[in-house]
Amino acid sequence: MYSFETRVRYSECNAKNRAGLTTLLDYLQDCCTFQSQHLGIGPEFLDAHHVAWILSAWQVDVLRYPSLGERLTVYTWPYELKGFYGMRNFKIEDESGALILKANSVWVYIDTLTGKPARPMQAMHEKYPAEKPLEMEYLGRRLPELPSGEKKTAIRVPHYFIDTNHHVNNAKYILMGEEFLPEGFAVTRVWAEYKRAAVLGDVIVPEVAAAQGQISVRLTDADGVSYANMIFYGHDDRGRMPETVQDADGGDKEEF
Repeated sequence: MYSFETRVRYSECNAKNRAGLTTLLDYLQDCCTFQSQHLGIGPEFLDAHHVAWILSAWQVDVLRYPSLGERLTVYTWPYELKGFYGMRNFKIEDESGALILKANSVWVYIDTLTGKPARPMQAMHEKYPAEKPLEMEYLGRRLPELPSGEKKTAIRVPHYFIDTNHHVNNAKYILMGEEFLPEGFAVTRVWAEYKRAAVLGDVIVPEVAAAQGQISVRLTDADGVSYANMIFYGHDDRGRMPETVQDADGGDKEEF
């Protein structure tokens, strides 16, 4: 298990003076990257060997959102390496040791010269011994087929969405999806599946559908082929779903 300590910064807070969902996802990404660097198999090592770990899916359960100034500890550990898949857990605890987030993730080991999955080199097995899985509900790698929804205004991928792998960072897809959540919708779980990488200048078309307690978002190209699909689970600020919501584009209210 690897961990690092952090503190919620003002620059990371939303209008409610709390760290938002994407900030928490950034902590998770930072944690596993710090671990790989600590073990000597970080981004530079992967680049030199023309391989990469690509996120296939993750499920993030948020028990509560921390406030400005809170001190947190972020943890991560692998619990299975099978074929070209790697499974990794995360958790975040507050200063008292109380759990505020738990997550599961599925990664694919890729040969970057061919773009195809490959079996991890021996160093990965040696550096990432399997540990006990976190106790949580596991939804799996593949999302169910999402309902057809309303297409929203297309998004052209900007420079600040691109990470060191030269494609859209995993958390930025979730950030795009969050834009279509009803006002007051508190996300308690996000389940996302990544289909293919979007790069600088690609045009992403969001398709949004609502059901009781869930908002699903498909991020596709102009032909409807998915980059990423996600489901946001949650409730309103009163702990229940409102009967109607205002859509994020400022359009008419939509019945659940």
